[in-house]
Amino acid sequence: MSQANATRLFGTDGIRGRAGEFPLDAATVERIGRALVANIARDLGRAPRLLIGRDTRESGPMIEAALTRGAMASGARVESAGVITTPGVAYVTRAHGFDAGMVISASHNPFGDNGIKVFSPTGKKLADEMEQRVEREVAAVSHAAADETPALPSTDAQRAHAREAEYQASYLEFLAEEIAAGLRLDSMQIGLDCANGAASRFAPELFRRLGADIEVINDAPDGRNINEGCGSLHLEGLQRLVVERHLDLGIAFDGDADRALFVDAEGRLVDGDATLLILADELKRRGQLNRDTVVATVMSNIGLELALGERGIALVRANVGDRYVLEELLARDARLGGEQSGHIIFPQISLAGDGMITAIELLRAVRAAGRSLAELAAAMQRFPQVLVNVRVRRKVPLDSLPEVKLAMDNLENEMQGRGRLLVRYSGTENLARIMIEGEKQERIEAQASALAACIRAAIGE
Repeated sequence: MSQANATRLFGTDGIRGRAGEFPLDAATVERIGRALVANIARDLGRAPRLLIGRDTRESGPMIEAALTRGAMASGARVESAGVITTPGVAYVTRAHGFDAGMVISASHNPFGDNGIKVFSPTGKKLADEMEQRVEREVAAVSHAAADETPALPSTDAQRAHAREAEYQASYLEFLAEEIAAGLRLDSMQIGLDCANGAASRFAPELFRRLGADIEVINDAPDGRNINEGCGSLHLEGLQRLVVERHLDLGIAFDGDADRALFVDAEGRLVDGDATLLILADELKRRGQLNRDTVVATVMSNIGLELALGERGIALVRANVGDRYVLEELLARDARLGGEQSGHIIFPQISLAGDGMITAIELLRAVRAAGRSLAELAAAMQRFPQVLVNVRVRRKVPLDSLPEVKLAMDNLENEMQGRGRLLVRYSGTENLARIMIEGEKQERIEAQASALAACIRAAIGE
């Protein structure tokens, strides 16, 4: 993305890019810090107090320093929580009276990427309208001959980092004493994959405090190994560990620990869909599943929807992205939502997904049921799924193409509630994406192939 044509900084999950390149070069990050503070101050009517935290990427300190310089130049009081999880920043922001929290992380992306997310004290991300204001101001300054902000005096830099250990300890105490209150994991053998990321110090200490016998891998970050062949995107190492050491289960985090995936004692994946079903069962048993509703996304397997339906629980589907899941949760006053990726949200606890909270709540459900994770996960029958991309010459509403609409309607009728069709255009490429779920792999492959041929005949390249 070139600076000249880049008017859009924020995506669905904050600002993302290659570290050191626009918009994550030091000069632009300073301008972002200035613009963010100016807009937050405008809404507050005073200079804000801000918290900054980061994951373990080697570019984190550079971006944090630039963001701090820009924010302080606009009058903010800035403090650092050092290396901490994304939901840890959301917690400390709320618990310690900050006006906003900023996270420097690219979550599950490779080390060369980075990003900036901003949370309000409630845990919500910036409103679209404020993002647009910040973008306009950064663009205006970027095209002007802006002076560089002078380096921070060493005393200011030291003051910003003075309470790092206190804030990190506060977050760990919150998890162990409040979220995990009453939960003991004595005699439970657990494998942890910390993705060489922000969970590397927190997760082992948390589960030791709760009495678990733990085996830890990928907890030695060097700035470049975050998410590298490990964590929630690469479960093979954790699966081997659990099977070879005969552990009860495994937990894998991503780089900023806002998501968690699980491995049962046989080394099988327990993804976000199965996790939602287990958690929904436990919340319903405790009378805490408000409105008997769970929020997932359009990509969640129909097996989750059918299993929840058998329990009298409605599944509401949101667009892909945690911010859209959160919007539905709040709109419906629901208590549980998430994605297949393991990004689970408990809005009564936190509006930010937290992999360690997810793990605590899943382990509480396992303990309460007195059954293994494998037994609980088996309650969901995962339907086969096929994905097909069709390159198109133009993106027109599919319902406006009579032959395509007829083919889609016929497919829906064939499924009779035991399958699911989703057809949508790619947001970045000239592709129509077909997703079909059903009970027989061969059948859905044939259905997808036929629908792809129909779309190709109508608007294919």
